[in-house]
Amino acid sequence: QMAPHLYAGPIEWAANIQLAVSIPNLLMAETIETPFHDRIIKSSIRVEEGYVTAPEAPGLGIEVDEAFLRAHPFTGEGLHLQMQEAPCDYAHGNRFEGGAPAPE
Repeated sequence: QMAPHLYAGPIEWAANIQLAVSIPNLLMAETIETPFHDRIIKSSIRVEEGYVTAPEAPGLGIEVDEAFLRAHPFTGEGLHLQMQEAPCDYAHGNRFEGGAPAPE
């Protein structure tokens, strides 16, 4: 079975839904539902009783509210999950918490 991972928000979610409907052994499609995310895609995707019907509009099937996104630009300095300079070292306590492990 397959379950596409959702990392980046509602536009990726729309892409995952389109992918999911083409996978015969789909287990599930992840989602992150917040009012903010819903505004970004103008409520284009609906979850009802745990199920999503793939949008039928062209492309990913969503309408992106570009004015809303322009009004709420990202102002942080990094993503919530940063790439590390060194591989994860689960044996010595690095739990992929962002940043490279401290030199020994």
